[in-house]
Amino acid sequence: MALIFFGTPQFAVPSLKALIEAKEDIALVVTQPDKVKGRGHVLSAPPVKELALSHGIKVIQPVNIREESFYKELKVLNPEFIIVVAYGKILPNEILNMPKIGCINVHASLLPKYRGAAPIQWALINGEKVTGITTMLMDKGLDTGDILLRAELEIQDDDNAETLFDKLSRLGADVLLDTIRGMREGKIKPMPQMGEVSYAPPLKKQDGKIDWTRSADELFNFVRGMYPWPSAFCYLGNERIKIIKVRRQSPNIKGLELTYDTQRSVPGRIVKASNGQIFVETGKGFLIIDELQPEGKKIMAARAFLSGRMLKEGYDRFI
Repeated sequence: MALIFFGTPQFAVPSLKALIEAKEDIALVVTQPDKVKGRGHVLSAPPVKELALSHGIKVIQPVNIREESFYKELKVLNPEFIIVVAYGKILPNEILNMPKIGCINVHASLLPKYRGAAPIQWALINGEKVTGITTMLMDKGLDTGDILLRAELEIQDDDNAETLFDKLSRLGADVLLDTIRGMREGKIKPMPQMGEVSYAPPLKKQDGKIDWTRSADELFNFVRGMYPWPSAFCYLGNERIKIIKVRRQSPNIKGLELTYDTQRSVPGRIVKASNGQIFVETGKGFLIIDELQPEGKKIMAARAFLSGRMLKEGYDRFI
């Protein structure tokens, strides 16, 4: 029987690709309308659309998914499943109740933790050590449906939102195929979500502003969660600077003795800016900046940033 796939960004591409490679009968792909992007204002198609068209799959991009004509176009296909992966809009009950077996959503968290639009970013920002994928039967709530399958993934210290997006998108594709197979065979019993509920609201550009009074551990996680968008940022004088990659201070850095003094510390103050390294005081501990991006320039290593700049150690400060 036919499947209908709802999805839009790159995160959804591995799931659609997995369905194609599994020879599933994908009758239709529904994605968001093309958008104008970049400084050149070029009309850009969603990644899901590009993949679907390259395999000869019909694509529609409704502006209003509540129109009767859209509903009828789906209904006539008599779908076995509707698969939803980061589509970007909440589906009405008429669509949720349409498929023979159900509407399956692939969500990038271990529900009920991190319901919402930005689960990957918030898991990093909050310092989680483990995240994962949940497939669920969709209902009218925000990521509140019964759980079908879950798979865990350890978060590494060198992960950021970009690398975790990639890992979870591929894991999501695998879990999706297992879910479809298990539902068809009657081996999966939907289970209500249990445990503490948390939310992952969408991020705004201004959310990336760094608060240097937070601890080095918190800021380490914050920078990872904010990359690549909206990116953590601060100011050096009047210059806006994105902070791309950081480390927490190791106690064993040869030739460098730094002792954090809570009473005398000034959050954001640059205490060391030499030998290609920038050490910054935080609300608790020191942060080492490895990569950053001044306004209007490319991402650069700290060494390149320091070249030609005369930063005053113990005086200049990020704000």
